[in-house]
Amino acid sequence: MLLDGDEWRRRFAEIEREAWRLETLPQYLVAQEAEEFAAFREGRPTTPYTTSAYTERVSRQRAEGKRNGRVHIVTQPLSDYLRFEFARYYQVHSRAGDDIRILDVTNRANPLEKVQDFWLFDRAEVVLMNYEADGRQISREVFEGKVSPFIEYQRIAIAESVPFEEYVNGGLRA
Repeated sequence: MLLDGDEWRRRFAEIEREAWRLETLPQYLVAQEAEEFAAFREGRPTTPYTTSAYTERVSRQRAEGKRNGRVHIVTQPLSDYLRFEFARYYQVHSRAGDDIRILDVTNRANPLEKVQDFWLFDRAEVVLMNYEADGRQISREVFEGKVSPFIEYQRIAIAESVPFEEYVNGGLRA
């Protein structure tokens, strides 16, 4: 089943314990970000980003004892998009309570090399994130198989990564 609109938003609104994501791409081309991303790449000032519906939800859910998190797999040098994402979104999202971690595979084998982007909701449902090679989203698709491999992917990703703040402050794990 493909997800969009209200069905997609409901997944986040109705988590009981956790919404968690694996990000594997060096860029995600999102139409709503195009102007700010272009300004960032060109060294022009960008509109300050301090809060959003996403950060408000993450903060509220954290206060309720729920978790939102992600691991982004990266290689050095970081792409322009990753530098943009780190500067614009990850710092603000981390402060809101999003547990963001970075798995740098620059000088080592990627333990999740063939795994695609996905969301894991309450360790009970997986939504596969399908993208074009350039990072344009194709679709979101509910995975119909067993979730246990994705729980293991999550375990590996967390074990092999470092917190975002540690990473950007020089805490690369080799």
